[in-house]
Amino acid sequence: MNMRKISAILLTTLIVAISLMTSACHGKTGGEAFEVPDGFDPDSSCTITFWAKNDTNKTQTTIYQNAIDSFEELYPNITVNIRLYTDYGKIYNDVITNIATDTTPNVCITYPDHIATYMTGQNIVVPLDELIADPEYGLGGSELRFQSPTQDQMVSKFMDECVIDGQQYAMPFMRSTEACYINKTYVEALGYTLPEVLTWDFIWEVSDAATAKNPDGTYILNGGNTMIPFIYKSTDNMMIQSLSQLGADYSSEEGDILLFNDHTTEILETVAVHVPNGAFSTFKISGYPANFLNAGQCVFAIDSTAGSTWMGYNAPLSDISESDLVEFETAVMTVPQYDPDNVRMISQGPSICIFNKSDSDEVMASWLFVQYLLSNDVQIPYAETEGYIPVTTLAQQDPDYIDYLSRAGENNTTFYDVKLEATQLLLDNIDNTFVTPVFNGSASLRDSAGALIENTVKSIRRGQSGGASYYEDLYDTVSAQYNLNQLGGNAGKKSDLGPMPGEAKVLLTSLSVIWILIIAYFCYDRIKHKKTN
Repeated sequence: MNMRKISAILLTTLIVAISLMTSACHGKTGGEAFEVPDGFDPDSSCTITFWAKNDTNKTQTTIYQNAIDSFEELYPNITVNIRLYTDYGKIYNDVITNIATDTTPNVCITYPDHIATYMTGQNIVVPLDELIADPEYGLGGSELRFQSPTQDQMVSKFMDECVIDGQQYAMPFMRSTEACYINKTYVEALGYTLPEVLTWDFIWEVSDAATAKNPDGTYILNGGNTMIPFIYKSTDNMMIQSLSQLGADYSSEEGDILLFNDHTTEILETVAVHVPNGAFSTFKISGYPANFLNAGQCVFAIDSTAGSTWMGYNAPLSDISESDLVEFETAVMTVPQYDPDNVRMISQGPSICIFNKSDSDEVMASWLFVQYLLSNDVQIPYAETEGYIPVTTLAQQDPDYIDYLSRAGENNTTFYDVKLEATQLLLDNIDNTFVTPVFNGSASLRDSAGALIENTVKSIRRGQSGGASYYEDLYDTVSAQYNLNQLGGNAGKKSDLGPMPGEAKVLLTSLSVIWILIIAYFCYDRIKHKKTN
């Protein structure tokens, strides 16, 4: 075979590989922009996929399946296939991969930060404004076969959290916040009384006091060898809430990265002071806060209100053996504040988005299912599983839900008192909650906020001292690690679709091999030609 033929074969292979790689790379299109069809037949046959997270809670799994069964009874020609995950990050990564292959689910439990990244691909996620307002199949629509909340019955603050670039790209599903779960027995044993509003100064002072030891090295407070007075589950929330409470910068609505500032340094310096004596640690470093709290090895455990069923010595979902449990009185309070007169706490919790498909009836069927997830038949049972609250006033004001809230302590399952206290804490503080700006790259910024605290704690535990140069280096390292230097003031416009899908990696490797073969053959032919001459 001569050089010309081999080159033609290799060139053809290269063109095919490039074409395939283009289809697998980021920037995928979801086809034509979705428009609400003039007519929709809800009895047309359709199958939709639903990706959801259930926290390994079997009760939640049952609620999802009951919701699907009830929905399919109302719409027998629509089939819903569910795929359950135990981690939002895995859902995010799978969606990113499936965008590249046009195999996204129809409906997905997710977060607005993630949706902003999905939207880097054109027409991938369906904007919901026209669907919401549709008189027949919108919220409270006349043709619905169930009672959907009206637009006025959606909690406006939660709806606003799902607006991206001025459009509604998701519907809130459940909402939670963070709470501080406290071993009140230990606090009082140390000679302290819990204040009306928990403050950072108070929590640091008590945590330091709890590190005191006996001459034999055991802790005075619990008589044991293990005591981590203050453990924070989500350090990204710790940093974000601290900055918000201080009125400090984090990011702008346009996507400017403002995290690396003097207030951030002050927060990290404060953390560093309380690490050497063992007063503070994190979930990623030491383990799940509830396990230490329930074993009498922690005083302050900060976690989501959605994690309340794990908190307390008689928690229904406690992960430790019964023999390790220590009896104590549990108090549930807002996260510590810098200004007790201006409480600031983060709003979080899953939302629901719909992915664009070529069949408009498929999208409409997905929208019907999303609305069913917002009905009282789903909102109230799901909210009762953990410390979530419903996202509709229709559910919050329902007599059955009000009765549920009033029965705290009747048992340690449905009416577990710590769970209901955490739920009520959020209901009482909806107006004090906030969210951070959402843009393509905001998920990476959130991760970097937590990394700053995690890295600081690790460094101090290794005996490294702080100082201006340390934090400057830390900011550079974290910025590079999370590609924040590629975002800047145009974060919302740059592609940040996460890890490259495996298909694209294979194709890029193939391209490299093809070029190597072309170059190798070219060199071989030149050498052969010289020898011939």
